[in-house]
Amino acid sequence: MKPPVFIVGCPRSGTSYLYHLLLSAGGFAEFRTQMNVFDVLEPIYGDLGVVRNKTRMMNEWRRTKAFVLSGLEADEIKAKVLAQCRSASDFLRIVMEEIGRKQGVDRWIDSTPTNIPHLLRIKRDFPDARIIHIIRDGRDVALSLDKRGWSRPLPWHRSRGLLAAGLYWEWIVRNGRGFGSVLQPDYLEIMYEDLVREPAETLHRVGDFIEHDLNYQRIQQSAVGSVKIPLTSFKEDLKRGEFAPVERWKDKNKFPPDQLVLFESLVGDYLQQLGYALSDSSGPHTKHSPAVRRMRFIYRNYYDLKQWAKINTPLSRLMVDYSASLIDK
Repeated sequence: MKPPVFIVGCPRSGTSYLYHLLLSAGGFAEFRTQMNVFDVLEPIYGDLGVVRNKTRMMNEWRRTKAFVLSGLEADEIKAKVLAQCRSASDFLRIVMEEIGRKQGVDRWIDSTPTNIPHLLRIKRDFPDARIIHIIRDGRDVALSLDKRGWSRPLPWHRSRGLLAAGLYWEWIVRNGRGFGSVLQPDYLEIMYEDLVREPAETLHRVGDFIEHDLNYQRIQQSAVGSVKIPLTSFKEDLKRGEFAPVERWKDKNKFPPDQLVLFESLVGDYLQQLGYALSDSSGPHTKHSPAVRRMRFIYRNYYDLKQWAKINTPLSRLMVDYSASLIDK
């Protein structure tokens, strides 16, 4: 098998779109969902080197959408996992390589966006892996997350889903870039906006990085998944023929101006650091107010603690929605 590719990023940043672009180019195992091995399966079932754990996991995994889409034979893949799997990384490798062999290709992609906290481990277990981090304007990400009900603010911030989503976006992107800085030269950042506005040029850069021919003309002809029909949270715009995924936040009917001011006071510095211009409505009077500093402190520590607990304690069973996490988002 050729070096695998891991596509990561904050959810709703275009990971699936980039994945489908690569699938459209050909040469990759086609598996149109996410494996969620490190963020879901391992926290639920524990050490997958333990026979009891991997037996239970395989019995349940074979009833999921992920297994159905794999196209694998149930008893055969179970026997191989029980005989060869010593870790979560082994499970991922075994399944994806078997899918590749069944499809007659020699390369695979994992597009689970929330693999970001596990990047160092991934690079340790897959030394030749190529990691692509796709980054999107946090304001558009927050709109999409909130539209789908995935922003999950703390109970006392239920009316501030957009703000919670923005803080989560900053937390996960910062983590990704931090890990990426030590994974060079096998780590690449691309901007979602570049992929939309200059797809051929951006894909050429990705192709050079992963050493794979990403001919945009051929990709358009094949048009797998969201390359043909966008996976958008704003299906009403798509129906009206108004699909415009870049700078959607500028629509005041979608992102209320008063919320935008607060949003940019929370994460505006990081938006600018990434090259995104702030709106004209941003003002310095809220930027470093006690309320802003308090909210940033609470959520940064909340996400850190939640991730730590998911990996290191039995509380992971309460934090992971297994059935929801295994569907294609």
